[in-house]
Amino acid sequence: MDAVLAVAAGNPACSHCGAPISGLPRARERDGYCCEGCYLAAHRHRSLPAGADDGQCALGEALVAALDARERETGLHSKRVACHTLVLARQFTADPQELQQVYLGALLHDIGKIGIPDSILLKEDALTAAEWRVMRTHPEIGHRILAGAPSMTKAAELVLSHEERFDGTGYPRGLAGAAIPLWARLFAVIDTLDAITSDRPYRKGLPFDAARAEIVRQSGRQFDPKAVDAFVAEEIALSEMVELKCGAGPNQAGFSGVQS
Repeated sequence: MDAVLAVAAGNPACSHCGAPISGLPRARERDGYCCEGCYLAAHRHRSLPAGADDGQCALGEALVAALDARERETGLHSKRVACHTLVLARQFTADPQELQQVYLGALLHDIGKIGIPDSILLKEDALTAAEWRVMRTHPEIGHRILAGAPSMTKAAELVLSHEERFDGTGYPRGLAGAAIPLWARLFAVIDTLDAITSDRPYRKGLPFDAARAEIVRQSGRQFDPKAVDAFVAEEIALSEMVELKCGAGPNQAGFSGVQS
């Protein structure tokens, strides 16, 4: 069934990839619909200036898909946080190579979980203290995976630093303030935004305003105030992207099509 017939049947399909999207987040595009994956792909194309390496981005996305398959995940968390972090990073740089490093680092932030045993990574019950110590090695594992590639140096640093907190209580190095790379400080805000607004087995995702309130409350503690200011400055764009993820309806989030 093609996209037009699927929509007529009340079971819309993506106008670009043809994937069925009934019950999933979607954006209205002319007479059809767009799935969240294609929406994020288009956002990445628009956000990364000419000069970015599409092939390297595609390779990063393939690695994330492999991790998702292992974790039995079907969501788009990694692509979402990568695109959302780009929204903030563009306030600080227009350099295409720098923005590509931000995208790849945010996209691959959890790649180190490949090195975590299944008994811990896939455990349904609460982790023990010893298991948490193993889980908390994933930033260092991810850094080792990426650091050998000269073209991924800054992306690897974001991966290593993505669990740090502005007040120094994060891990693995306990960095504080400006000692945390800027891109990791921006990512921390976005990761929390996606965590709060996403469904969990124990609760439904909360609205954007709830996430905004918590992020502003944690300014100067968990988050760099400069990163929070950047977030507030982009809240309209980010709230629209969150509404798309949350499936607010088929008529929100204008979509300009996937660029090739």
